[in-house]
Amino acid sequence: MAVPKTRVSKTRGRKRRTHYKVNIPRPVKDKDGTWRMPHHMNMTTGEYKS
Repeated sequence: MAVPKTRVSKTRGRKRRTHYKVNIPRPVKDKDGTWRMPHHMNMTTGEYKS
């Protein structure tokens, strides 16, 4: 069984875990005032602009 040679400190382990984040997609407001998700088509006007 694999055993680590040295113990990883609390600080070092927490630094490594800072990159595990949840990215929540943010809605975008169009010129006509409707909200849509980024990289999706506007259903009222039919336009697609990222």
